[in-house]
Amino acid sequence: MKSQRLIGRIYDFSSKFSVSTYKTILEPDRNEPDWWAGAPSVIKDQNGKIWLAARMREGYSPRGFRGYEIRILNSNDGFKFNIVKKITREECGMKGFERPSILLDPKTGKFKLYLCGPHPNKGKWHIMKLDDVDDPKDFDPKSIKSVVDPDNLGNLGAYGVKDPFVIFIGNEFHMFLIGGIGVERALHLKSADGEKWELAQPNPILENIGWHNYYTRPACVLPLPIGYLMVYEGSHISWYDPSYNIASGLAYSLDLYNWIDLSPDKPLFTSQTPGSYQTLRYSDFLVLEDRILFYYEAARKNNTNEIRVSEIPLSTWKGSL
Repeated sequence: MKSQRLIGRIYDFSSKFSVSTYKTILEPDRNEPDWWAGAPSVIKDQNGKIWLAARMREGYSPRGFRGYEIRILNSNDGFKFNIVKKITREECGMKGFERPSILLDPKTGKFKLYLCGPHPNKGKWHIMKLDDVDDPKDFDPKSIKSVVDPDNLGNLGAYGVKDPFVIFIGNEFHMFLIGGIGVERALHLKSADGEKWELAQPNPILENIGWHNYYTRPACVLPLPIGYLMVYEGSHISWYDPSYNIASGLAYSLDLYNWIDLSPDKPLFTSQTPGSYQTLRYSDFLVLEDRILFYYEAARKNNTNEIRVSEIPLSTWKGSL
């Protein structure tokens, strides 16, 4: 009975979340189809400044190699951002980027930046990392190295790994990322130092079923007073271009290891301005004193993507948890 009441409260908690209103944070460099600004990762530093890492994507290279730049921005309010650093694929010796993950190491006070893309020598997609820094403007592309080799993950890494979301919980680092065999699956790794990673679970953490029977991918994890809320992404095999036409849902866990799908029947979040694509993906949370800011990549009517933020006052969640 206690567990049923808790899940009921989680459903109530998640039902208050909405992307019906939003503000645009970052637009693509060209307002042309297949040019995207997306894959946001956000943190707040010890001085209250907000940092955002994003992937910029062009529309002319082959798919999988279009991410040309990781852009680092900062903000005082979470809405208006200034560019402080650009890291190009050429500087890193890579053919392309996808999602970055930026975080502040609570043990050292330094910033960490994880990247992903095809390894310069090994071909498969790896999770890469730059050396830690005191200030994000000092991230050095020449320090790039692989920290997750898909060949060490058995069949789960058969087609490579990508799109890390890294969070520090319980005195260790947790990475939620994409791997799989043929279709994209949601994986969970852990690390004591953020450098050496191992599987936290031997199998994908969510099933590829229902509306997300083609892709099922982790996006971000929000620690709650009791348990954890995950935004996951997915697509259906029957959808138009399901490799990129990706919507989002929610899952819940008490322990980070066993997840309950809160939206098995249909996606909860799609773009408010769909064109050929309904895409809403690559999301992240920022919890402030009086509100939650939810950042995500969303499709525009002309098949470009931009980064948006939706705001949820914490007062609307009162009583749920």
